Amino acid sequence: MLTTIWPLFALICAGFVMARRGFPSDAFWPAAERINYFVLFPALLVSSLAQAPVRDPEVLRLGAAAAVTVLAATLALVALRVLRPAPPARFGPALQGVVRFNTYLGFALVTRTLGAEGAGQAAVYLAVAVPLVNVLSILALTGRARPVQILKTVLRNPLVLACIAGIALAFAGVGLPFGSAELLTLLAQASLPLGLLSVGAALQLATLRQDLGAIAGISVLRLLAMPALAAGVALGFGLSPQAGFILMAFSAIPAAPTAYVLTRQLGGDGPFMAGIITAQTVAAVLTLPLVLGALSSVTP
Repeated sequence: MLTTIWPLFALICAGFVMARRGFPSDAFWPAAERINYFVLFPALLVSSLAQAPVRDPEVLRLGAAAAVTVLAATLALVALRVLRPAPPARFGPALQGVVRFNTYLGFALVTRTLGAEGAGQAAVYLAVAVPLVNVLSILALTGRARPVQILKTVLRNPLVLACIAGIALAFAGVGLPFGSAELLTLLAQASLPLGLLSVGAALQLATLRQDLGAIAGISVLRLLAMPALAAGVALGFGLSPQAGFILMAFSAIPAAPTAYVLTRQLGGDGPFMAGIITAQTVAAVLTLPLVLGALSSVTP
C-alpha cells in the first residue's frame, strides 16, 4: 500500500514546492486547476463511465453504499451540532471536511491499485457521491436553500455533468463512437498528474495556526472515522473486496481543494476550510496507507 501511495504524494509535494518557488509562474496554477476541473477530469469521468458496467448489481450496491456512508456521516454531524451549535459559516467547512473528498487523489489511488476495471467502478462511485456531497455542502453553508438554487449550482458543476453524460452513454450502450474514445483518453491522461500537482500548489500551511483543535478533530473524523464507517457499510452491503476497497479509499482521502472555493462563494469561513484541507492532506501521508492496509485485512 505504501509503495502504491507514495508516488501520488510525491506529485503533491512537487506541486507545493513548485508553487512556493513561483515556477512556472503564479498565474499558471489557477489556470491549470481550471482546465483540469472543466476539461481534463470530466474527460476522464466520461471515458471511464461510458464503459462501466452500470447494470452490474455489484456496481449498483457500491453506489448505494456510497450514499449511505455519506448520509450516515452527515446525520452524525447534524446530531453533534445540536449539542454544540455552530453557524453555517463554520458548520459548512466542518461538514465538507468530513464528507467531501479529493477526487484526483481518490481516482489516482484506485486506478494504481485496481487498474482499468477499478476505474470504471470508481467513476460510478463519483457519479453518486459528487452530486450528493455538493448538495449537502450547499445546505450546510447556507442553512437552507431553495431547490432551484441548489439544482442550478449542482448542474453547473462540470464533474456532475460529466457523470450524467457518461452514465447516459453507458446505459445507451453506444460507448464512445467515431474515435471519441481516443480523444478523451488523451485528455484524461493529463488529468491526474496535473490534478495532484495542483493539490500541492493549493496547500496553505499558514492556515494551520488557527483553529488547531477544531481542525485536528475534523481531520480525525475524516481520515480515521470515515474509513471505519465505510468498512462497516461495505460489510453490511456485502460488497466484493474490490468495491469495498473503492468505498474505503474514497472515505479515507483528504477533503478536496474545491471545498475552499465553494466555502468562499457561499460566505463560509475560508481560512478554516483551507486549514482543514491542508491538515488532512499532510496527515494523509501517514494515515492513508495505515488505514487502508488495516481495514483491507479485516474486510472481505
